[in-house]
Amino acid sequence: MRAVFDSLGAGVFVIDLTGRLTTANPRARHLLGRSGDELLGSDMHDLLHREPDGGTVPRGRCRVLSVLDDGQPNEGSDEFLLRGDGSLLPIIWAATPLRHDGATEGAVVVFHDFSLHRDTAEQTAAHLAALEELTARLSMVAEVSTDLISTMDTSDMLNRLAGLLVPDMGDWAAIDVRTPGQTGELRRVAVHAPGDHAAARSLRGPLPPLPEASRSSVARALRGAQPVVLDAAALAEPPRTPLDAAHRELFERLGGTSAVVVPLHTRRQVFGALTVARTAPGSSYSEAELLVLADLARRAGLVMEGAELFEQQRHVAETMQRQLLTPLPQVGDLRMAARYWPAQSAAEIGGDWYDSFLLGDGVLTMVIGDVVGHDLKAAAHMAEVRNMLRALAWDRTEPPSLIMRRLDEAMTHTSDAPMATCVFGRVEGQEGGPWQLHWVNAGHPPPLLITADGHTRFLEDGHGPLLGISSALHMGLGWPNAHAELPPRSTLLLYTDGLVESRTRDIEAGLATLRRHAAALARRDIEEFLDELLARIGPSGDDVALLALRIPPERAAGEPSRQHAYSPAAADRGAPGASVKDTPVRDTSEPEQPGETTR
Repeated sequence: MRAVFDSLGAGVFVIDLTGRLTTANPRARHLLGRSGDELLGSDMHDLLHREPDGGTVPRGRCRVLSVLDDGQPNEGSDEFLLRGDGSLLPIIWAATPLRHDGATEGAVVVFHDFSLHRDTAEQTAAHLAALEELTARLSMVAEVSTDLISTMDTSDMLNRLAGLLVPDMGDWAAIDVRTPGQTGELRRVAVHAPGDHAAARSLRGPLPPLPEASRSSVARALRGAQPVVLDAAALAEPPRTPLDAAHRELFERLGGTSAVVVPLHTRRQVFGALTVARTAPGSSYSEAELLVLADLARRAGLVMEGAELFEQQRHVAETMQRQLLTPLPQVGDLRMAARYWPAQSAAEIGGDWYDSFLLGDGVLTMVIGDVVGHDLKAAAHMAEVRNMLRALAWDRTEPPSLIMRRLDEAMTHTSDAPMATCVFGRVEGQEGGPWQLHWVNAGHPPPLLITADGHTRFLEDGHGPLLGISSALHMGLGWPNAHAELPPRSTLLLYTDGLVESRTRDIEAGLATLRRHAAALARRDIEEFLDELLARIGPSGDDVALLALRIPPERAAGEPSRQHAYSPAAADRGAPGASVKDTPVRDTSEPEQPGETTR
């Protein structure tokens, strides 16, 4: 038995009823780094048992001694023994009462070095904690990214970004951006400080210009496109420029012992700077946190660049369309009006147009069309198709079907414009009426005729293929001529599909809605008719073009007309058809009344 005791691969020692060591095997002496003389006769608890920090364990909490008190086995893996060299040995252990003739005479303790297992467990816990932190960071990045791309409103996006960074990345956040078109001008557009909303609001607004030689944190971030870390020493430096003072005011009002200033940038330019700060004493930012903030700032910069490019494209497309929305001619007592409703998104601005002009034989034309596509290229193609139609039609007295065939051939052989839809009509009649519409329809929604008593019908005749198909594919298709009587005081409405179709409503439902509202507005003035129609339908998504003609009442023979002829001077007195964002464009040759503003 002595050989077994001495050869065990585990440490074993025996204590008597008072807790004194009576024997210890060689493995125990080796693990503890102590000699037999040092161990035997010593109180086990006082000599060996320690807290994880090296402090003494109260005797009443000693789980090994509890075996002597209650006679029940005990075990554990969270105890430490003091080695001879002063280091601590983490152990996994088991203690069992030592019985002889039915009486407890002490306890036997068996233990192993638990250092390797404990280190592995601690490493695993550290890895799990790091993984949880990384997961939390990735979740925040994903949430921020979702919010960044959910709006094209830059101010709204930056306010959301500042709010999402608090409190995970700091106790407050502020964002300064360059003012578009003004070099060096800065403006603080967002401040998020949960504990002081009044201070946050008061800190927003214009900032002093960026000095050329400034070495402030904001200046360095804007020029170097790299994060700038501010510690307590940097925050204690006195401001040297008005911009430094404005940035320091953030810390004076909101507090802060450490901060990071990160540029909002892309490869091409820097749009502004994000400041995130912590107020707890001794706080700082880790390398991983700096990388996260830099990545989020870069994403915000990409969104800002995209918004800027979209706005530029929208402006160019709207400018092009404004130039094409010419004043409408007025012939006799015929009344015309038009509207252009820009798309809400720059990506949706495209090829919708309306047109009306006098032909060489004095006949009035009405045109509505839509070139396939929703981008700046579509707007350019729209201008090309519109001008080709004008050139082909103005000096010819031939039926609309031949004009449409010529336009289809011209698009195929002289232009790279894609397919387009179009309604081309001639309004014919004597000065006192009656009036007729002669038209063809190249794949466009049908014109709507509304009588004075509110009866409506779609003019569904004259349908043919889209422009850009028949001649290109040598299909030999044509467009049948159609004609319809235009009753006195009736309204003829031409429109593009953006009025009746959207992502949330199919075209059949949209046509029914248009018909219902148009009937209810039949007796309104033609200008009010279009304004109210747009207000009631509220088109969204695609851009919309409208062209309306009001037929005058019957007039007795010889009764003079209120306006006998079309003249460029009279047309020039009307609104130029300029488009205004989110507001329908009025296009009419009626002179403005004093104090009236044409929209």
